[in-house]
Amino acid sequence: MKRTSIYICWLWFACVGAHAQSGPQQPFHKTLGTQLSIERATELALRNNPEIKTAVRRVTLADTKTLTAGSLDDPMFMYRDWGTPLKQPWDLNQAQHMFMFQQTFPGEGKRLARTRLGKDNAEVGRSELESLRQDISARVRKSFVDLLRNADEMRLHEKQAALLRDALATATSKYSVGKAPQADVLRAQIVQTKLVDHLIQLEQERDLARAELNTLMGIDPAAPLEIAGEYRHFETPLSIVELEKTAIDHRPELAELRKQVKVGEDEFRLARLAYKPDYTVGLGYMLNPTGSMARNAYMLEVSLNLPWLNREKHDNEIKQADVATEISRDELDARRAVVFLEIESALIRVRSAQRSMKLYRDTLTPQAEATFQAALAAYQNDRSDFLNLIDSQNMLLDVQTSYFKSAAEIDARLADLERAIGAPLTSNSADSFDREDK
Repeated sequence: MKRTSIYICWLWFACVGAHAQSGPQQPFHKTLGTQLSIERATELALRNNPEIKTAVRRVTLADTKTLTAGSLDDPMFMYRDWGTPLKQPWDLNQAQHMFMFQQTFPGEGKRLARTRLGKDNAEVGRSELESLRQDISARVRKSFVDLLRNADEMRLHEKQAALLRDALATATSKYSVGKAPQADVLRAQIVQTKLVDHLIQLEQERDLARAELNTLMGIDPAAPLEIAGEYRHFETPLSIVELEKTAIDHRPELAELRKQVKVGEDEFRLARLAYKPDYTVGLGYMLNPTGSMARNAYMLEVSLNLPWLNREKHDNEIKQADVATEISRDELDARRAVVFLEIESALIRVRSAQRSMKLYRDTLTPQAEATFQAALAAYQNDRSDFLNLIDSQNMLLDVQTSYFKSAAEIDARLADLERAIGAPLTSNSADSFDREDK
């Protein structure tokens, strides 16, 4: 029985050693169904996401409004019956009949200002759409990375569960012949039961990430999904100055606020143009009563509003537009500061995750492997109990799990950084993290 137990432990050691040296083998998620890459997932989200569809329609609506922003008001037709005698209201020959067409023309520069204002509002809508697209892309990336990490943790869980089953069988066998205490069997059973709870948590995380990714892509949250991809990491140093410059040029929210400033300036100019009167021109035909010297006549009418007699109203409108413009400028400055903070925070998290991944890869993993080998040797020579061997194996798998978590953290924080600067990071700096290199 002792030789059998040692043989089982050596098989266990061989499996773990191969796993520790070669790292993750066939990824768990490649057995789930149709494969979906991050590029394809992003493409589907940008095309089918309901929020994006709604924003696209808003932009189309704004463009349509631009076409009519500088249009003239509808022309008017007027008919007037003048001087019909009350005693003979049917005798229309005794009345004057006037037929008139009228058209109102805005003061000089107003139509152009309204058109410019409509175009700037449409540009604001486009910036909002681009901001939404970038936000959806970042959320897709994070959900995708969550699924990658979950698949790796699920596979590590399955390996640990298999090893614990062997450990429980070995402990039970030794207990049956009186070479191990019952406590070893009970501890192994407890650990195995905890693994069941851990599996429930992993399945919950997987289902939530899958539902979120499916929703972002505009499909049924419960639809089956299989992904295929790698984590990303950066080797090239990232310059905070260059990142901030990129954000100023590409961050949609900053572009939107710059357009808001222009909208405010357009509204200010339009408010000042309100002092220029609008003209209404009418041209009509008059049919005079029978017996008049001029039976047929025409009529020309010109009217205009007098805005300078309502100065208080227009002065207040000008002040309101000026204050609104200043508010937009202040919001632009405040938003720029927030964007720079987002860049700095994301960059700090990227660098921290990079250091963690290197620590797990270069230091903790070798240490955990050495600890496991020492515990295995001690157990084989009856210098340690089986529980120490299980603990060392759990420690090794915890380190491997943390390694994948740090790699996923890098990818997620890179997505935050790209969202913060409003543009993809340069391709020569972006490398895929090979999940087989651990």
